[in-house]
Amino acid sequence: MINSKKILSIIGLSLSLCACGTLYGTPEDELPKYTEPRFNTETPIELKVNKVNIVSEFTPTFTRPHVEHLFPVSIEKTAKLWAQDRLKAVDFGSSKTAEFIIKDASVTEELEEGKQLFEQDKVKYSARLVVAIKITDSKSLAQASTEVEAWRSLTIPANTDIAGKEVYWNGMVEKLFKDFNDRMSANIHQYLNAFVANQELTPTYY
Repeated sequence: MINSKKILSIIGLSLSLCACGTLYGTPEDELPKYTEPRFNTETPIELKVNKVNIVSEFTPTFTRPHVEHLFPVSIEKTAKLWAQDRLKAVDFGSSKTAEFIIKDASVTEELEEGKQLFEQDKVKYSARLVVAIKITDSKSLAQASTEVEAWRSLTIPANTDIAGKEVYWNGMVEKLFKDFNDRMSANIHQYLNAFVANQELTPTYY
């Protein structure tokens, strides 16, 4: 015969374990899923080149203070998707080639200790994205290029849980690329305008 006290003890232990699972944080499989932002709703920039090559010179270290590998969305991957969505080769008979070069896509972490009594410690995250676009003519070896450096910083309480951090980090990347998208688009039309097939409309003043 099974002792009823043992059954109650087992039930009590199970309830206790369940409570621990919800009390000390959200399980990883219940965390929101984030995806890299896309730019395919915007008009592509048509370049008078035969090909657009996407190159990454950035190598993550996976060691602190670098923490880009912890982000739910990758700055490096988002940069590659930006190039796929926004840059389009339209002159396949041309001797010119465009290179989209990712030079930096890093995020660093810095602890800021509270300076006053009962002041919480904070963590500052600094994201940096450096991208160059270079157009080379294989016949004349002539080159033209432009480069954009975009950055964003974020400071949050040091005791923020992983779910909260991912919300902040995702928002940080979205703002970083909104700035990058605006600045790189403007740079291309300003400094590489001779290679752009679909020029931006410019206002006419009377």
